[in-house]
Amino acid sequence: MAQPRNIADPTNMAEPGDLEPGDLEPGDLEPGDLQPGDLQPGDLQPGSMTAPDGGSSTAAVTAGPAARARDAAGDGGDAVPDAAGSDTGCGGADARAVDSGDAAAPAAPRRGKGGQFRREKFDVHGWVVLDKPVGMTSTYAVSVIKRLFTARRAGHAGTLDPLASGCLPVALGDATKTVPFVMDGTKTYRFTVRWGEERDTDDAEGRVVETRDARPTIAGIEALLPGYVGEIEQMPPRFSAIKIDGERAYDIARDGEEPELRARIVKIDRLSIVDMPDGDHTAFEAQCGKGTYVRAIARDLGRELGCLGHVAALRRIAVGPFAEADMISLEQLEALCHRAAKGEGSLADSLFPVATALDDIPALAVSRADAARLQRGQAVLIRGRDAPVVRGTVYVTVSGALVALADVDRGEIVPRRVFNLAGLHGRAGRQEGR
Repeated sequence: MAQPRNIADPTNMAEPGDLEPGDLEPGDLEPGDLQPGDLQPGDLQPGSMTAPDGGSSTAAVTAGPAARARDAAGDGGDAVPDAAGSDTGCGGADARAVDSGDAAAPAAPRRGKGGQFRREKFDVHGWVVLDKPVGMTSTYAVSVIKRLFTARRAGHAGTLDPLASGCLPVALGDATKTVPFVMDGTKTYRFTVRWGEERDTDDAEGRVVETRDARPTIAGIEALLPGYVGEIEQMPPRFSAIKIDGERAYDIARDGEEPELRARIVKIDRLSIVDMPDGDHTAFEAQCGKGTYVRAIARDLGRELGCLGHVAALRRIAVGPFAEADMISLEQLEALCHRAAKGEGSLADSLFPVATALDDIPALAVSRADAARLQRGQAVLIRGRDAPVVRGTVYVTVSGALVALADVDRGEIVPRRVFNLAGLHGRAGRQEGR
């Protein structure tokens, strides 16, 4: 697999060689695996992909698990080499151990038609909260994790630019069905603004378009921050993935034209100064909703302060239910993979349960008979004098195991997404010393 490199263009998502013959096989990509913006024009190069070879019950309602703390701190990292190592991952060892109860060696590649080796893939379900390094695309990071776990399906819950580091939740297996719940969650960023320069991309990789000698004071900055909290109008950056008549804004900007962008309503819950090490730089922390551009915050603050500015460094420290304490690096994952291959650990230690993404919606417990009906896609009526009054979206469980996402209305449970968590799946919480 090609080695990651530092990417000069923050909109690049993949490079020639990121996908090799045999990387994608029938069933690898399913609904939810690729999110909007994952693949852009030029992402897949000629030769990147080759053709494959070959009853009734009384229900009980409980509140979802308490959300984790979302306020944390951190710094960026550096690009790392291909963490997948060899052509085979270690997920197969854990998956076979689940079925047989015995320790097993890593999955061996099998030869398909035409003599091409193909990796055997397994059912792996759960969330990996990757601490993505600077210089790596989100798509590349997902491909590495999928290879490490030898998983059949994978996707991520929100693109993180190559120049940014931090929290990239990666969904494996049936966790991909819960991706929208994480993408719609609150995100927390820590970022540094460099004053005195405005750039065409509003970050450090862009071309300088204007400079100013003026520099802001902490008091001057703090006086403006309340105006950036709440529901505000924000103009997206020129170099953004927003589509205009079917074309990405950054493609229009690259061609030397001005994309016709419109201001959008975004929600910023909190914006505060973390540090001001010198007159040229100020570190901020922002907690915001879906669709907010941190680069636009830096640009607009710089203009209003009269000194101009752009984002010099960016780290995402929380997404929905996942916080910085939940993150794991590629190096840690690779080490855990090697230990699992020796029977000294399990990759399940790095996986959060699928239901972690559903922290903010209620859980509904049903009987095994009703669970079986829901898994067949059949609606179930909540009967009994003591049946609770529930309405809206719930996640359904039986004996603590996730069964389905469903809508409840007038006592009827109608399944929307059904889960089959056979195979390797996440454990509750992180293991000590991971």
